[in-house]
Amino acid sequence: MKEIVVLSGKGGTGKTSIVGSLAALAERKVLADCDVDAADLHLLLSPSVKEETEFWSGQVAYIDPDKCTECGLCQDLCRFDAIKDFRVDPVSCEGCCFCSHICPVEAITMKENLSGHWFISDTKYGPLLHARLGIAQENSGKLVAVVRQQARKVAEEQGFDCIISDGPPGIGCPVISSLSGASLALLVTEPTLSGMHDLDRVLGVCRHFSIPAMVCINKYDINEENSRQIESHCLSQGIEVVGRVPFDNVVTESIVKGIPVVEYSDGRVSHEIEKLWQNIAERLDRN
Repeated sequence: MKEIVVLSGKGGTGKTSIVGSLAALAERKVLADCDVDAADLHLLLSPSVKEETEFWSGQVAYIDPDKCTECGLCQDLCRFDAIKDFRVDPVSCEGCCFCSHICPVEAITMKENLSGHWFISDTKYGPLLHARLGIAQENSGKLVAVVRQQARKVAEEQGFDCIISDGPPGIGCPVISSLSGASLALLVTEPTLSGMHDLDRVLGVCRHFSIPAMVCINKYDINEENSRQIESHCLSQGIEVVGRVPFDNVVTESIVKGIPVVEYSDGRVSHEIEKLWQNIAERLDRN
């Protein structure tokens, strides 16, 4: 089974807009939104939720008021200041379990934490696996792994051989969880200094995990000199630039309407994204 992960070294490069259009162009695929901290692919694909499942991860301390003698030891020793007036603030609690070990009357226990939810949804473009991490919750990398596992399960059940994943920005744990074991990474960048710097960082992550990478320069014509530098840098590392999408306000209009740009407009942007998908499909066939 082929899995394409669309990444960017920074937020705001247009990664999700590209994924939305690829969803409209590709056939027989499952879609996955691995940006569980700030999922937004559903805004373009308007999914209908079929299944919702709780995601439990980590632990939070709980003080039993019937056992607590209010000695204050836990409050004094909690380095995260998560205990006040002999109650635990679940947002501040790091789940380290230290308070439960030092409580002289064993009034503190650790309870599993409801960190978020993940969903199986239907869209006009195919099944979508996505998730929502709770406010101030951790373990987004684990939730990303759940989304990917379920996407693969749905693909196998429905006989699809391709998964297109919208990955999170940056190079942290959620990105690594999105990328490891994938067939191909499409890196969306923009011709700005920060875009060029962060592209280099995410290329390093792809090299580390031996994931073949391709690059798409979004809004390439806002600074064509920087775009040429990106192309030259990629060429020197044997990385193929497979897409050069121009700047056009029609993209913003399509986002406002909640429609992938390839369905909203038949202009140059749509034609370039269609060429981008053709290049990706050819690369997948060669792998």
